[in-house]
Amino acid sequence: MLWIELIITGFIIGTLVISMGGGGAAIYLGVLTGIFHLPAAVAAATSLFTAFPSLCVGAYSHYRTGNVEAKVGNRMLLAALPATIVGSLLSPFIPTKIYTWVIAIILVLLGVQIIARQYLPHRNKTANGGTKRIQAIAFGILSGLMVGVAGLSGGGPILAGLLLMGLDTVHAAATSSYVLVGTTLIGLLFHMSSGHVDWSIGFGLMIGAIIGAALAPIIINRLNKRVLNLVLQPMMGLLLVIMGLRMIL
Repeated sequence: MLWIELIITGFIIGTLVISMGGGGAAIYLGVLTGIFHLPAAVAAATSLFTAFPSLCVGAYSHYRTGNVEAKVGNRMLLAALPATIVGSLLSPFIPTKIYTWVIAIILVLLGVQIIARQYLPHRNKTANGGTKRIQAIAFGILSGLMVGVAGLSGGGPILAGLLLMGLDTVHAAATSSYVLVGTTLIGLLFHMSSGHVDWSIGFGLMIGAIIGAALAPIIINRLNKRVLNLVLQPMMGLLLVIMGLRMIL
């Protein structure tokens, strides 16, 4: 019975996060600590272990549908990977409260920007090539630090950055999944060295997440992209705001 619940839970999370360009590690982390009461170190390693295979499947499915913007994704990835390593090495020395408040504020600001961008289009400006390169590097570094320090997938700043750089919802979600494959792998290797994976819970969630991740790109590719932009972008912004507020409340 527990395995059925784990697979269903993993399927729902995997479908949603791949559709919206996240890695899901933050959600898995909340489920593992809040519902299954795993210790923080075990939950961090298990969440990354659970999220990584579904990210690989989702990113490959997005790539096959032609939605991955590899050029901007590679810039983010090259910035995020060293930041992930640095964050993993520094994590034992960073006070939890300071990190929590900084990340929470950043997530809220990014969420508000995405919502404002959707409803106040006259304020948007098209960034030039140099600005986009700087944005890609900055959001990549922020994402890598989130993965390395806290065992999160870092999808929030990656997705927000891609949307603010002008990508539509579908291409932002696809490119975000592509970037998160690399950062999640590095974070998983480091966190597994300091925390043990709960294999029984992790495998159950992972199986469901892989199935959901395989189906999500196919489903969203069949939907109207204009409608997806109108609906999902504000939803993504709202989720970032909620995620940030929940970290400090």
